[in-house]
Amino acid sequence: MTQRMSGKRRTLAGFLLGAALAPLAVCLFSTMMLPAEAQAVGSAWTSGLHLVTPAMAEAFGSVGLAALVQSLLGGLLGAVAAVSTLPFADDGKTLAARSLAHFAATAALFSALLWVCRWVNSPRYIPLWVALLAILYAVIWLARWTGWYVEVMQLRELLGLDPGPTPLKWRETMPYLPFVLLVCDLLPLALGWVDRTFVVDVPVLSGLILPYFLLPVAGFCSGVSLGKRQGVCPLYPPACFVCYLPMVWLLFNRSALFHCFMVAVPALMGNLLGWLYRRAVPKKETT
Repeated sequence: MTQRMSGKRRTLAGFLLGAALAPLAVCLFSTMMLPAEAQAVGSAWTSGLHLVTPAMAEAFGSVGLAALVQSLLGGLLGAVAAVSTLPFADDGKTLAARSLAHFAATAALFSALLWVCRWVNSPRYIPLWVALLAILYAVIWLARWTGWYVEVMQLRELLGLDPGPTPLKWRETMPYLPFVLLVCDLLPLALGWVDRTFVVDVPVLSGLILPYFLLPVAGFCSGVSLGKRQGVCPLYPPACFVCYLPMVWLLFNRSALFHCFMVAVPALMGNLLGWLYRRAVPKKETT
């Protein structure tokens, strides 16, 4: 009963957040797009803030109606995304089936939001954005799985089935390595490809959003998770640094070397914060 009520609250909160973020995303995009860029892509953008795309307003015949439909789709997508924070199942097969069903629903709503709201100029671009959504979904799903795996390791240790911590806690850090590879290698390559394909002048996704938002958030949150479960793991921040290092030369040049610190330093700070939380809170509550 408690889980059902929690699910309803999260669904409602996700709907409201998604409904609010959809017009804000269009508004942000309208402020970032310069008039010359808008003309280059054949858009009807004009100066000022927009709550909906000009193409959607024209298709629906009213800005108000278009904004209502956009907020509804954004709210539905937010509600479905909010449900992903709840456990889907206890056994592996059911978990995989429900995860695939949830991703299918998320991808369908995301595709509807892109096309109905005219966030893309052609439906042939939708599979690309769904592929990027799949990468993001895999990052979140893998982070949850990593946390579960580490908790199983802790239970084995409490039952006397684990030999204890390894030097520099390298074995305790290993479950987070797939997550690091996904965030520091696969995601930058995908965003870099999108920038090269759709953005000529400014690599917004790989050059701005990735190093200044995605990398710090992913590094910090994963560091906190690792610190809460395993304490200080000195190899984790260097692992983040080394895994992202090839992207500096593949996507940019040596001037982008600071990107490595944008994930390694937050990972270190998060790991220390998680360790402090682990010391301050009884162990049974951190697990």
